[in-house]
Amino acid sequence: MDGSTNELQQLQAKIAKLQSELSDYQLQVSELEKAKLQLQQTLKLTEEKLHATLDGTGLCLWEQDIPSGILTMYNQEWGALLGYTLEERPAHIDSWKSHLHPEDKDWVIKAFYDHVEGKENVYRAVHRMIHKDGSVSWVSDRGRIIEFTQNGQPKRIMGTHTDITQEKRYEQELARLAHYDPLTNLLNRNALKNHYQKNFKHPQAKGALIFIDLDGFKGINDKAGHRIGDLLLIHVANTISQTAKTMLDKGQHAIARIGGDEFVILTTVHQAEILTPFTQTLLQQFNHPTTIEQHKAQIGLSIGVCAFSASTTFSHAYEQADKAMYQVKQQGKHDVVFVSLL
Repeated sequence: MDGSTNELQQLQAKIAKLQSELSDYQLQVSELEKAKLQLQQTLKLTEEKLHATLDGTGLCLWEQDIPSGILTMYNQEWGALLGYTLEERPAHIDSWKSHLHPEDKDWVIKAFYDHVEGKENVYRAVHRMIHKDGSVSWVSDRGRIIEFTQNGQPKRIMGTHTDITQEKRYEQELARLAHYDPLTNLLNRNALKNHYQKNFKHPQAKGALIFIDLDGFKGINDKAGHRIGDLLLIHVANTISQTAKTMLDKGQHAIARIGGDEFVILTTVHQAEILTPFTQTLLQQFNHPTTIEQHKAQIGLSIGVCAFSASTTFSHAYEQADKAMYQVKQQGKHDVVFVSLL
């Protein structure tokens, strides 16, 4: 009987110990769950802060599992930059490749794999991508391997993807303004000079510089106002461009607006049998008043043409055409005078 009592007491003691250990374990589990919840809340708060910091910057954090090609985007939906949903375009490196601009695709992919293969310390590329609507987006892409497999193979790469489309458009607009007249979108004098030096450097090159000055423009500008004057200049620019496109199509040409009401055409056409009907057509188009928003504007064209060879400098050809134009002014305006330096 005493033996049975001792065994019972020992069993009860073991049960009590196990219950105590279970209680301690349950307490530890509860504390771990609380710690886990706190960590989750901290992680969520950190992610919210990260997203709030990055929102509006165009900066996207990305990570790629290299063996599978699967991409993870941390602060924006995959495809948001290009206008796609996840269902339309899965977050995968193949989707990224398929939307690279055709002119950038080869070198960008090479730059990426040069880093993955250890040829470069970092992946870095500023390139274009094609949006769902067909427009072009510019991005600045950077990445670095952050994990390798046990046998030293690259496993994960992480980086940033920044939308710089607005910055690029601003740069392009500045470049355009540096070379183009903002009113008519024709070349300016510096761009025209560059065109001359680029296209007439061959020893056998020939061409013509056509200088056009508007007759009577100042009076219209003063009387009808600068807005009508600007619209008239745009009309003249369009007329010259369209006529040149139609009648000088056998050669290359460039058109510039020089100063207020002066235009210059550089063309590889130098034959009088082509230039004469071209200039006569321009004159005929302004024989009668032009209507600009119910304002009738009568202008004429004083045209000086200088045919030149490659040995002629831009300044000399320009000067000779300018002199020929002033000769027209002195002889009664709205006509053309030809000079040949061939």
